Formats: sequence, structure tokens, C-alpha cells
Amino acid sequence: MKLIRGLALAWIFGLGIQGCGYNYYTGPLQPGEQQAASMSVADDGTVTFEQDRFEVRLKPMTDEELNRQFFNNSQSGPKSTNPYTFGNTVFWGTDQEKQRFTVFRVSVKNYAYPKVKIDPSKIVVKASNKREYWSLNFEQLDTYYRAYAIGYRGNEYARYQERRDLLRRTMLKNEEIFSGQEAEGFVVFPALHPDVSDIEVQVLDVVLRFDFRNEPVETTNISYSFVRDIGKIYKDGTVVPRVSKAN
Repeated sequence: MKLIRGLALAWIFGLGIQGCGYNYYTGPLQPGEQQAASMSVADDGTVTFEQDRFEVRLKPMTDEELNRQFFNNSQSGPKSTNPYTFGNTVFWGTDQEKQRFTVFRVSVKNYAYPKVKIDPSKIVVKASNKREYWSLNFEQLDTYYRAYAIGYRGNEYARYQERRDLLRRTMLKNEEIFSGQEAEGFVVFPALHPDVSDIEVQVLDVVLRFDFRNEPVETTNISYSFVRDIGKIYKDGTVVPRVSKAN
């Protein structure tokens, strides 16, 4: 009898724990209200820094946008070759959305200086809760995806190569942008933790002028503010939002 009573109590207690379970949810990144005077915000969420006729635009990309942009690479579930998302993969047994990376599109227009340069490795995301995320370069992403190329042959290796090629073509390059030129590419970061609601994306040491030895003589830092809603979704459907302080 004691054993039966103990099992019953354990079952009831287990139900209580299961009923209290929850998943985190995070909304898409949106431009923060506090931007520098040199910034402008577009309807699509792009934040633009402008100095004379030099512009640097930053747009947070959702997985939906990335899957639409690379549609043919995002329709094969776990075998999708979109290097920025999980494609249309369905994850069973959880209501949480799976985000592979945090991705921004950077667009540069240079109609003001002989040449400028933005080094993607000098772009960092700083959260209000002190977390920091530095951008991932091609070599780091290549190492990440190499693990999927089992045996380096067959279909898995072909998918690995396809991801590599797409990254090479679409990531922001560490190159000089001459007068009258424009450049665009993606900058990739680790996925933000679910407790991150307010971030600053800092583009450090943007080179505006070089000397005769091609050494930087004028640089600037650019900071962009973004926010998102975060919270918890309980198993019974109850939503407990934690709205960003910046909203």
C-alpha cells in the first residue's frame, strides 16, 4: 500500500512539474528608439548611418527572409543547404523556433571618400545584459559545416560544398570600397540567447581615409540599436511576455 501511495504521489508531482514547463520565445529584432542623430530608420527595419555621401546600412534578417532569399536552398528539411538557417526543417517535440545564427545584411555606399574599408571581424553585438557576440568569419562557419560532411564524399559532401559556395558569395568581404562603389553582404553571429532583448551592433574602426602607405589615418565607430520582445510560453498556452525596456 505504501508503495502504491508513493507511486501515485510521484505521478501527481510529475504532472505538476510538466504543467509548469515552458519554452522561451523571442520576437524579431527591430530598430531601437534611441539612435544617433546621424541615423535614419526605414520601414523594413533597416537602420542607415549617413555621413556626407557615405552610407552604411544595417538590417536584421529573419529566418523567413533568408529562406525566401535562398528559396531553392531552403526546401529540403534537414538537408537544406541554406547556410544561414535550418531551412524549412520541422523540429518535433518542441514548440520552440530554432534559429541557427543571428544575421545582418550590411550595405555600404561610398560617394564621399577616395576609399573606405569595413572589416567584418570588427563588428560586435553587445547586449544590455552584458553578453557579447563577435562576428563569425568564413573559416569558422566552414569548420561548423564540415562536421556535416561525413566521410567527405557523396551527397553530404556536395551539400557542404554548396553551403561553402553560398557563404563565399554572400558574406560581407573584407575589402576596400572605392569612390563611387557600393558593397553588400551578410555578417553572421551566434544565435542570441533567449534572455537578450536589447542590443547594440558596433561596427568598429571603419576606415575613412588612408595615407600614402595605405595606412588608416581616419577611422570612426558606428553603433546601431535594436530591440526585441522576449518571454515564456507555458504548456497550457499562457504567454508571459517580458517586453524590452527600450520599447
